[in-house]
Amino acid sequence: MIHAKNAEIFNRDELKVDWHDKALWFVREKRDRAAHGVKGWEELRTFASEIKKNVLSNLDNYLIEFEKNALKNGVIIHWASDAEEHNQIILGILKAKNSFKVVKSKSMLTEECHLNPFLEKNGVEVIDTDLGERIVQLADEPPSHIVLPAIHKTKEEVDVLFQKHLGTKPSKGNPEYLTNEARKHLRDKFLKADAAITGVNFGIAETGGFVVCTNEGNADMGTHLAKTHIASMGIEKIIPKQEHLAIFLRLLARSATGQPITTYSSHFKRPAMGTEMHIVIVDNGRSEQLGREDFRSSLHCIRCGACMNTCPIYRRSGGHSYEATIPGPIGSILSPGKDLTQNSSLPFASTLCGSCSDVCPVKINIHEQLYKWRQLIVKDVNQPFMKRNVLKFAGKVLANRSLYKFFGGSARWLLKNAPKKLIYSGLNTWGKSRDLTDPGKNSFDEWYKNRQKNG
Repeated sequence: MIHAKNAEIFNRDELKVDWHDKALWFVREKRDRAAHGVKGWEELRTFASEIKKNVLSNLDNYLIEFEKNALKNGVIIHWASDAEEHNQIILGILKAKNSFKVVKSKSMLTEECHLNPFLEKNGVEVIDTDLGERIVQLADEPPSHIVLPAIHKTKEEVDVLFQKHLGTKPSKGNPEYLTNEARKHLRDKFLKADAAITGVNFGIAETGGFVVCTNEGNADMGTHLAKTHIASMGIEKIIPKQEHLAIFLRLLARSATGQPITTYSSHFKRPAMGTEMHIVIVDNGRSEQLGREDFRSSLHCIRCGACMNTCPIYRRSGGHSYEATIPGPIGSILSPGKDLTQNSSLPFASTLCGSCSDVCPVKINIHEQLYKWRQLIVKDVNQPFMKRNVLKFAGKVLANRSLYKFFGGSARWLLKNAPKKLIYSGLNTWGKSRDLTDPGKNSFDEWYKNRQKNG
């Protein structure tokens, strides 16, 4: 998988790229206004980061504490080492309860484990109830964003999709009409569901309870109507105490969408009478990432998507170009840890501008980790012939003053005098869609010496 080639496909539709870029930057601006409106915002980020550091340093103890308290609450706990075990556990629960109609709230962990296709192959109907997730499910596509899963689709595209799958009337992309039709469609699914699956935003070790954050109330609808509630939780979702929850809730929604808080912050602690509640606690490579000192803090991530909304590469290449469950800057740190060769292009899908680190609510040094992955990839993964040799040559030129001066002068002459077809040939990939600026009469060194000489 090469991100740049996938991005080329997305960039064929310039109008859509512009719209995608502006839509995400609009969310980024909302985030900035929300953050500036909170006194002590930077202190909140620091507190959250320190809490996460504490959790990761004592993760085994907090997980044991969480399990102990959850069991006291009457919750059934399961442990899954990987995606396959996670999926088998959930299928086993559903079969034991004779539950073959499932409504699912948005969960990036279940996406990561490819739960939907697994259950469908085993005769279980799974309906995603988050509107964005339902849209991409109907389109047979993965989410392109962790908070705005259908951000890559225009309202007109959704209109056509609903006509095909839900039998709606053409509405020229009327958002109110399409939303109401989706509500009617999903209401029937909620009423007929045997079981509900949710993710977990925060698991609280002190109480054994957990919190699910949504803006549509779909998690509540599913879990309150179904007799069985299954929650999928990554091991990194733990926080130590109930009092810490306020810090993360203040950061999450503001960072994600610029809201003061998510519309529904639903607290689950014990099953209602006559129902069952299961929590599947999943590793799936997280322990391995925890063992990588340079990348450990990536597990601080609270899945707000702020790094995607600000990233100039993500905004102009779309989430599908990453071919990863978690796209964008944070995904480009997590994915190489699972398959370095397959995902070796992702850390290079960044300008290293640092904007992702600046907006991260838990202060993950994202751009520094991307740079670190680049160093490891160049060392351990075979690079294309041209890239490998051009960079070696460039390194020698940049390390030698005389060579640098000679090639700098030659490049300036070529840009001024050589035919454009020669400069922007097939060898110059960078020049496919952009021109170099006028090189000027002199090099910087020459300009500086003349300036010094003339006072």
